[in-house]
Amino acid sequence: MSWQGAFPSSRASADSPIHRILTAGLCSLVQTGHIAKGAIISLAGDSAWASSPDLTIQPAEMKVIADIVAKNGAAIDKAYAEGLYIAGQRFVLTRVDEGDLYARAGREGVAVAASKQAIVVGIHGEAQVAGNATSVVAALADHLKKTGY
Repeated sequence: MSWQGAFPSSRASADSPIHRILTAGLCSLVQTGHIAKGAIISLAGDSAWASSPDLTIQPAEMKVIADIVAKNGAAIDKAYAEGLYIAGQRFVLTRVDEGDLYARAGREGVAVAASKQAIVVGIHGEAQVAGNATSVVAALADHLKKTGY
């Protein structure tokens, strides 16, 4: 599995510790078999720090995710009413908890969990179990919290 990192130059270079942490984290996320593709975006929702090659989350989509994680009531209500879009795909928002959310598109789904500075996004396919996907996304967010990110 190859990953491409999209790191702002002020944030991380290809050989910086955070680049290694994010790349290793995303690789391990997919290698669990519970996630088909994923991304790590900034907590502000203004940049993608790392993502699988076949996942491009648009800037407006990142901002909505960040607003929901930040408990913006208007963003949450709008996502419940109109759906949550990730990489152009519409997901039905089903749950928003403390910094975490889950949404479905048919039998596929997306789990999102926040760390101190980042948001982990993991999309699971039809053959993958939603609860397992949510657990591994939350575990990566917890790992990032413990490393200061």
